[in-house]
Amino acid sequence: MAGEKDLRKLLSGMRPELNPGRYVFTAVEGGVPSGVTPVVTVAEQEGLTVVARLEEADAAGLAYDYVAGWITLRVHSALEAVGLTAAVARELADAGLSCNVVAGFHHDHLFVPYEHAEQAVAVLQALADRSA
Repeated sequence: MAGEKDLRKLLSGMRPELNPGRYVFTAVEGGVPSGVTPVVTVAEQEGLTVVARLEEADAAGLAYDYVAGWITLRVHSALEAVGLTAAVARELADAGLSCNVVAGFHHDHLFVPYEHAEQAVAVLQALADRSA
């Protein structure tokens, strides 16, 4: 099934959902350590970035300095859709919240400061409601 491309439909139907837990961004050398199950990996020239549960990173002795809440936008967005990331990022920026976005095949995923994750969901839900 093809993802949605219409920005109004994407915004009104995004249904932001806060996943349980705390997540961290860390860099690893030599692959993902045993006991760490990444929710995201990004291969960069400098090494492998891993986003994983804080508890798993702690158990593996991985260093990090950013603890995030993970929000999934439940609308099935097309990878070629235009404007969703910009609209979401602008709304969160206007609320003073940082946001790291990762696009999956079916959904967009946002990592926001953990202590403000519920606020971020409320901001996004208000955007969805205004877009309906």
